[in-house]
Amino acid sequence: MAADRYAVFGNPIAHSKSPQIHQYFAQQEGVEIEYQRILASENGFVEAAKAWFDAGAKGANVTVPFKLDAYKWADERSERAEAAGAVNTLICMADGRIRGDNTDGVGLVLDITQNHDVKLEGKKVLLLGAGGAARGVMIPLLEQQPHSIVIANPTISKAEELAVHFDVEAAAFDASPPHYTDVVINATSGSLSGAISPVDAEVLAAAELVYDMMYGSEPTPFLRFAKAAGAHNIADGLGMLVAQAAFSYLLWRGFMPDIRPVIALMREGN
Repeated sequence: MAADRYAVFGNPIAHSKSPQIHQYFAQQEGVEIEYQRILASENGFVEAAKAWFDAGAKGANVTVPFKLDAYKWADERSERAEAAGAVNTLICMADGRIRGDNTDGVGLVLDITQNHDVKLEGKKVLLLGAGGAARGVMIPLLEQQPHSIVIANPTISKAEELAVHFDVEAAAFDASPPHYTDVVINATSGSLSGAISPVDAEVLAAAELVYDMMYGSEPTPFLRFAKAAGAHNIADGLGMLVAQAAFSYLLWRGFMPDIRPVIALMREGN
């Protein structure tokens, strides 16, 4: 019997760790799967995805820049995908229809609450950025019932637009809350470019957790800045990457992997 087939679509895609992560999950389940990277052309996602599923594939992950394309293409979408306005997981249903879901937010929450042992209920959360990454995690964050969420962004209008949609607060970067914040989450792409978000050092130093959705072999510029500011608990987004993948695997196969050993293996570069 042929192994079930999965893939991750993106452009670029050669850097993706998804095949490795999902093979670790399959080992835990005790099954064999095929998982590959698929480079789709800038305007070629729908054609590539259709061909993939027409050939009998069971599911796919979707990364930059195709999450909106996947959202539009899916036959049906989960509530959290609707809220995020983006899809990172495609599931082939029994009737052949393609269901879109978004596991980024639940992956973030799982990493923060279980791997870093920081509860979000009743906490003050400062979310940096008002783009797709921030929007994609709002519903799972709100489901944790924090005391408050403030969305801070260089362009205040973008922060306000997102804040109104989710009934939370908004602030400009240069006016981010001077009072204490329990959890600071960087959802900007600043770490990719080496830019540092202008958050007051006192805010970072007083936080219970400073989290960057980005990750790399070295601490991100944002996390280095936070550590220098006196933050005592910092975390990058590798755990979120593995956790969102685990929720995708659960949607496909009904098996929830143990993410901690996989995070450790990925951290070691294995």
